[in-house]
Amino acid sequence: MKHYLSIADLSPDELSELIQLALQLKAEWKAGGNKPILQGKSLAMLFMKPSLRTRVSFEMAMVHLGGYALYLAPQEIKMGQRESVPDVARVLSGYVDGIMARVFEHDHIVQLAEYASVPVINGLSDYGHPAQALADVLTIVEAKGSLEGLNITYVGDSNNVTRSLLFAAVKLGANFRIASPAGYHLTEEDHELAESMNHKGVAIRSV
Repeated sequence: MKHYLSIADLSPDELSELIQLALQLKAEWKAGGNKPILQGKSLAMLFMKPSLRTRVSFEMAMVHLGGYALYLAPQEIKMGQRESVPDVARVLSGYVDGIMARVFEHDHIVQLAEYASVPVINGLSDYGHPAQALADVLTIVEAKGSLEGLNITYVGDSNNVTRSLLFAAVKLGANFRIASPAGYHLTEEDHELAESMNHKGVAIRSV
């Protein structure tokens, strides 16, 4: 069973395969509709933080592919307060085929994956936004054909989105530069992890 908690969970080949699959599914949808490859499958969408785009994109993806998405609002679950994270993982695993969670603390995603018996997808945490990184990479591939050899620059405070995009870019062979205000840079650990993924010898710089 494969969870998707961080871009770091994917090999470069797996990441490339996901992007190619996304391109194929998007082309099918534009051509008249997708095959119901998720017919009979259900996804619990657990939101501790509200989001327009994350909810709509996951829910409509399930609809287009023949599955069903169950939205669970913050006040309904109160994960970590009324319901413990392990209990939420175990209970949902008995009813659905997958869990997507959008949380504040990354540890909650890690615990969900530890105790769930179905795949868990990180819809956002304070550590990363791997779903957004996939969407960003897909857009770049549609425009440029590949990330190999590209120069990507991120300007702004370094955050969960920055971290996920950095990891994805490095895995796919793009040079990555980050320009952030003082005090808002990624950590040394983040850079070390990115370098450990840097099998293509790309340049990683932060200013």
